[in-house]
Amino acid sequence: MKEKNFKIEEIKVNKKQFLSLLLLADEQENMIDRYIDKGVMYILSDCDGVKCECVITDEGNGILEIKNIAAKKDCQRKGYGKALINFITEKYKGKYSVLQVGTGDSPLTIPFYEKCGFVRSHKIKNFFTDNYDHPIYECGIQLKDMIYFKKML
Repeated sequence: MKEKNFKIEEIKVNKKQFLSLLLLADEQENMIDRYIDKGVMYILSDCDGVKCECVITDEGNGILEIKNIAAKKDCQRKGYGKALINFITEKYKGKYSVLQVGTGDSPLTIPFYEKCGFVRSHKIKNFFTDNYDHPIYECGIQLKDMIYFKKML
């Protein structure tokens, strides 16, 4: 990925046009509906189109939360997600004290957040089993608890 060849823009209307991308990170639409309208959405694109999206929300007390971040399947592991997190970190530094994100206990997502400078914070037991209408698996592992990571801004 060549950083100078992409742009990041805020999407203010018709956020659901990116539903197929949002569903890569949160596979149940009614869960996305809980935050999409109150969240701020950014997309990263280049001359070939949208590569990655991110939705963040103000959780109060100086906490900004990543509710959804996903790169198209053919764009994963190419630096787009990290570039979007770096953009959010810089944009909101000084306006918030903490950037946090919740994810499943998965060997795909945890190393990504750690590489982006996040550290483990806390967990919500049985989040996925209590809030989703079907079991969610990643790398053959059923996701149960929501693991939170945080990064100081």
